[in-house]
Amino acid sequence: MADTTTPNSSDISQPLPRRAALLGGLRLGLGAGAMLLSGCASLLQREPVRVDVVGVEPLPGEGLELRLALKLRVTNPNDNALDFDGLSVTLDVRGSRFASGVSNERGSVPRFGEAVISVPVSVSALSLVRQAMGVASGNGPTDRVEYVLRGRLAGTALGGVSFTSSGELMLPKGLGLPGR
Repeated sequence: MADTTTPNSSDISQPLPRRAALLGGLRLGLGAGAMLLSGCASLLQREPVRVDVVGVEPLPGEGLELRLALKLRVTNPNDNALDFDGLSVTLDVRGSRFASGVSNERGSVPRFGEAVISVPVSVSALSLVRQAMGVASGNGPTDRVEYVLRGRLAGTALGGVSFTSSGELMLPKGLGLPGR
């Protein structure tokens, strides 16, 4: 009769290949996961898009509201096209919120390319009065205004791209105060 209290040498060696297989599978899984995460991270490492205001056109408004069409030039400095499905913007002028708007426009900015997008924005009567008072009080130049544009291009794949841009807008002749 065999002694059941003493382990057989073949019984001891059996768990070692199973452990080695499990450890090898675990290492393979962790390595594949790390490669997958680094691949996804490289997809997200994009240069920021540049957005500039290149035009402002009047639109029909209602009541005391002023409506404008902001023309935005979106520059994509990346090697992949930037697909978007809608956008939102807020325009600050002379440090105060001036206008905001959204568009459900859908399109694509080509790789290493640019596109002009029109966004309708609303300007409240209070914002107009505040800006007029700033110009009338002589705070800053009257032929141009500094702006900060913030917005987001809603994405179709990775959730979208936020942007911030600043610069100066030249006012049409006749809108500034004379003699300044």
